[in-house]
Amino acid sequence: MVPEWEIKARAHQCAKSEEPFTDGAVIYTLLYRDRNGFRREDVSEKAWLEIKDKVSPFSFWKSRYEAPPPPAQEPVPKESGEALLRKLLHEDRPEHVNARYVLSIMLERKKTLKQVDVRENDGAKHLIYEHARTGEVFVIEDPRLKLDQLDSLQKEVYALLAPQGQTPQSQS
Repeated sequence: MVPEWEIKARAHQCAKSEEPFTDGAVIYTLLYRDRNGFRREDVSEKAWLEIKDKVSPFSFWKSRYEAPPPPAQEPVPKESGEALLRKLLHEDRPEHVNARYVLSIMLERKKTLKQVDVRENDGAKHLIYEHARTGEVFVIEDPRLKLDQLDSLQKEVYALLAPQGQTPQSQS
């Protein structure tokens, strides 16, 4: 049976100088074998040139450092989506029926709201949601949207969520 070894992921700074790597910089990865398994060290090209004749790694390779992407931002923070849904429900304006529906679906996906029932009467379909934390009940009319309406509706919701005086960033 071949043993499995856990080897650390690439470091973001030089193991020798502790200077952070820059995106695209040449780095060397040194893999050492010791009694506990394998140990990884990532070093800058400058550090490699200084130590290459003094070390005997089990394996080594040259690569380019790729900086990790920034953490993805939530397109709509839970709090602002929930606050907007509450506001639109309170106003109860018919032109916002689509936005209320989309916000409720978004909050369901974020597990803020949980759909507990669906009711149909007089040709109207209503989704019944319960707030996961507070137990509050939200009744949302299903506008029975068509696929070709979603792009403009997404823009409408982002416009409603954008702080006053700001244009929402384009979403893809």
